[in-house]
Amino acid sequence: MFPRAQFDHIGIVTSEKQAGERWVEATRVWVTSPRDHPYNVEWLRYEADSPVTGPLRTQPHVAYRVDDVDAALEGKQVVLEPFDVADGFLRVAFVHEAGALVEFMQYRDPSEEGWF
Repeated sequence: MFPRAQFDHIGIVTSEKQAGERWVEATRVWVTSPRDHPYNVEWLRYEADSPVTGPLRTQPHVAYRVDDVDAALEGKQVVLEPFDVADGFLRVAFVHEAGALVEFMQYRDPSEEGWF
């Protein structure tokens, strides 16, 4: 078990373009900054050729900051293996946990309050 994770955001899939979207090449998805939303919502809009499949394309997820993504994945049902966002700004992975999709986020700077 890893230390209690810190809540970061909720991710909701949409098919509509959102203001302020940013591109994540690794997963070919447009995302918004949850820092710009009063309830920490991140909107995700996948391109048709995104390599992401399954429930991540249709279901919401909850995201938590962790000190070590690899340690957080131990013993978990991994849905999407770790990958870097914005040249190492953060490293993320997704798991299926008790019926929910969970994103683990390891920021290069653990005190980061912004977005990439």
